[in-house]
Amino acid sequence: MKKIVVKGMTCGHCAGAVTKTLETTEGIKNVKVNLATGEVTYEDAVGVDAGVIKDKIKKAGYDVA
Repeated sequence: MKKIVVKGMTCGHCAGAVTKTLETTEGIKNVKVNLATGEVTYEDAVGVDAGVIKDKIKKAGYDVA
């Protein structure tokens, strides 16, 4: 499992948006969002570049710590 911290999530809708953004990325699965800590964990089966993940999250309207 890989872990990143996402800033700006405040509700279930935010968590859902980040989850959907990552789950629609090829090779990413089992996304779990912890709103209280901002931590997002996921499995990366194909080695998606961290920059790609950060860009997708930023396009969804959130920041990556």
